[in-house]
Amino acid sequence: MLFHQFVDGDLGCASYLVGDEAAGEAVLVDPAYAIEPYLSAAEQAGVRVVRVLETHTHADHVSGHGRLALEQEIPVSVHPAGEAAYPHDALADGDEIAVGNVRVRCLHTPGHRPEHCCFLVEGRLLTGDSLFVGSVARPDLAVEAREGAEGLYHSLMRLLELPDDVRVYPGHVAGSLCGTGMSSELSSTIGAERQGNALLTIRTLAEFVDETAGAGSPRPPNMERIVELNRGPFLAAQPPAGPTTRDDATVLDVRPAEISAAGHVPGALNVPVAGSAFGTKAGFVLRPDERIVLHAGSPEEAGLAAQRLQAVGIFEIVGYLAEPEATATLEPVEVAELDDLLASGEVDVIDVREHDEHDAGYIPGSRNIPYRLLRAYGASVANGKRIVTICESGARATIAASVLTAAGVDASPVLRGGIPDWQRRGGQTVAFRRCGR
Repeated sequence: MLFHQFVDGDLGCASYLVGDEAAGEAVLVDPAYAIEPYLSAAEQAGVRVVRVLETHTHADHVSGHGRLALEQEIPVSVHPAGEAAYPHDALADGDEIAVGNVRVRCLHTPGHRPEHCCFLVEGRLLTGDSLFVGSVARPDLAVEAREGAEGLYHSLMRLLELPDDVRVYPGHVAGSLCGTGMSSELSSTIGAERQGNALLTIRTLAEFVDETAGAGSPRPPNMERIVELNRGPFLAAQPPAGPTTRDDATVLDVRPAEISAAGHVPGALNVPVAGSAFGTKAGFVLRPDERIVLHAGSPEEAGLAAQRLQAVGIFEIVGYLAEPEATATLEPVEVAELDDLLASGEVDVIDVREHDEHDAGYIPGSRNIPYRLLRAYGASVANGKRIVTICESGARATIAASVLTAAGVDASPVLRGGIPDWQRRGGQTVAFRRCGR
């Protein structure tokens, strides 16, 4: 049996190539938009991909089923509750898909979405967005949260009826917004999850719904558009990004933060492609249908950025700047400077972490606006003082400062370090408990 797991480290998504090497056939489960790694792996294994199986209509990344259908004439299967507008074969609970002598069994497991299915094959359970390692999927992306949580509970209880030695291969690992608290481990077992997954120890439906329906983490950016792309007509490959001029497009500077701070195009937004969760972060700060031109350190870096933007449904990429006029600079603030700056009253600190991170410990007097919301606020955050943005490590603070600077606000990021470094230096923080938590 052929079994190959692919993990997109940028989005925390997993795909699977499953097949019978002797028969020369395989299926792809939950392929991403960049299909080249799958085709390469199939060729190396000497198998032909005969079908795509979708666990559900994804909300955080664009599927590659359209490209596989258009470029390779590979049929697609998905549960009818997904209301897919593209040509497909309907999956039903209990269906078995033959791949040579390998049998893939479909288990309808609604909750995350009504159409969600898991696939059981030779003692391996591909759980998609239902059971994760150390956590479970969020229930609020397709239906009302409590309704979704109820469906998810029943689906999880069904999965727990499987033997302890069944291996669990999730559709997401740490870094995805389709769940919270998931592990970075790539697989587990039903037995290990039964023992160690805290959400599976909740034995009553009411308690489970209360615990999971109010998770409160941000929804994936561009979610509605991604869902429509994934259940709409097949989506073809996009042309590669080439050299161009700025014109009236928004400049997305994908170079490392230190390099961008030292010299960038005026008005550019800086989201480093080498950083974690680039697609998610860029999706949060870019506007729908906004024309984008990339400022990259090389054509290869621009190509990687374009690929990761397309993965989250951002296709309005004009190209990359051939001759960028990097005349603007961004002056970082060191953690060691903050004490004196705050004491002088010269700056206003904006903590750009998520609310739960902020509430666990923040600098007294600072404001909390998550970086993903700052572009909507724009110049309205200015109060006559220079703004200093801070987060956990500097990554989000730099994005936030670039967003504010582009809006005409005098802003500087704490580029190297964040709240933990402030605390280690003896800086005071206070905590806040919100009602209902």
